[in-house]
Amino acid sequence: MERFTKLWFYNQNPTHKQRDVQLMKQHWHQYGITGNCFDLAIWLLHEFQQHGIRAYPIGHHLFTEDAHVAVIAEDHSGNRFLCDLGDQWTHPILIEPSNTNFTSGKLSGFFPAADIQVNTKGHQVEILYHRPNGKISKQTYSVEPLNQDTFMQAAEHSQNSINPKPLLECRVPYQNEIAHWEFNNWRSFLSTSEGLFEDPAPDSIQEWARLIHQKTGYDLDFLNTVLLQFRKLT
Repeated sequence: MERFTKLWFYNQNPTHKQRDVQLMKQHWHQYGITGNCFDLAIWLLHEFQQHGIRAYPIGHHLFTEDAHVAVIAEDHSGNRFLCDLGDQWTHPILIEPSNTNFTSGKLSGFFPAADIQVNTKGHQVEILYHRPNGKISKQTYSVEPLNQDTFMQAAEHSQNSINPKPLLECRVPYQNEIAHWEFNNWRSFLSTSEGLFEDPAPDSIQEWARLIHQKTGYDLDFLNTVLLQFRKLT
């Protein structure tokens, strides 16, 4: 999940800032890039549709800077699973409390460098994140389906809202686990079950680009271009 593609594509002055799936796939093949939570949700919904899986978008704080969207997918029995690529979930998680496989106990393997718990409250699902340092944070989702027109309007609004602070989050292998690497406002760090490890800050745009390329495989020319665009915003 990243804001790089948003700024890069915004600066190309397209009529519509929200890319369709075909264009997202083209950019991925060309540059290895992905997008923000709206891009990832739109792409994931397309893939589910292609495979005959019922799925729909959910979200909160739409049309604000805090907007976030994810996807609910259903199996053949109607059991719901939360899929949140924008928040770096590694696997869909069951949120159907009537299912015998559902548990509200701590679970590992779903979110990098944290155990999680799922609590259902009517039309809301609360996720608790238990970090290695003992810190607990939470996120609440409404699992009510978003209207498709509203969802796409919110996506276009988001792609037109440029945050001057660069952000990129990805999953990376670390020893015997999948860890979370983040580049956030010119700092980068790795979150693991052993704790948080900050990287030494590179001295130039080119060095930042090389570091991010090592972590993500993103095209170096793309990274140099968009990082320079971010520098000009600050």
